[in-house]
Amino acid sequence: MTIRNRLGICTGWVLIAGCAFTLAAADSVFHDEPASPRSLPGDRLPPFGMLDASGHLVPTPPIPAGGLHRGPGSAPESTAAGPSLTLAMEAALAAVEACSAAGYRVGVTVVDSVGDARAMLTADGSDGSHVFVAMRKAVTAQVFAMPSSKANELVPKDPALLARVTPAMFVEGGALPIVVGKTTIGAIGVSGAGGSPIGHQDEVCAEAGLGRIQGRLK
Repeated sequence: MTIRNRLGICTGWVLIAGCAFTLAAADSVFHDEPASPRSLPGDRLPPFGMLDASGHLVPTPPIPAGGLHRGPGSAPESTAAGPSLTLAMEAALAAVEACSAAGYRVGVTVVDSVGDARAMLTADGSDGSHVFVAMRKAVTAQVFAMPSSKANELVPKDPALLARVTPAMFVEGGALPIVVGKTTIGAIGVSGAGGSPIGHQDEVCAEAGLGRIQGRLK
């Protein structure tokens, strides 16, 4: 059940203090997941301050102290394995630079072991949508622990693989898994470059990004 559903139990959008406390204890108030199955990993939103289905701005409910902002020293929101922020940013920038040098403007996304974004970069002059397409490719590479181009070849032929595809994936070339030892800790995806088959040049740039950090991953 999403927080939006829980809010419905609390007499619409007007919360009593006790119910607000329950929400804060159970989930962050920002973890309302959009209903669309195409929503990307980590696409969690506050269930207030946004338009509802009727076009009304949902009012901010009473929130107990500490329920909205996490204080200093709070436990991390995620402990999923993945490349560090520094390495994720470096890999993304290297991929952008590799594509720029080849004449392409792209978006690059690096995700961790659960598909949450670690770094997203859009090249100057690039359509801002590319980072989200790149994330969908990266999630494909992360889930299948293989280049997304390889998944594109295998998935249509294997019902078991096809059953693992989610609406949030884009099963085309352009992403590579990030592997340490035998463990996939994330992936890097690129979108916006030309190339045939689809995503070939994207994957070349993803390889440049991954190559920049490969020896320092742990």
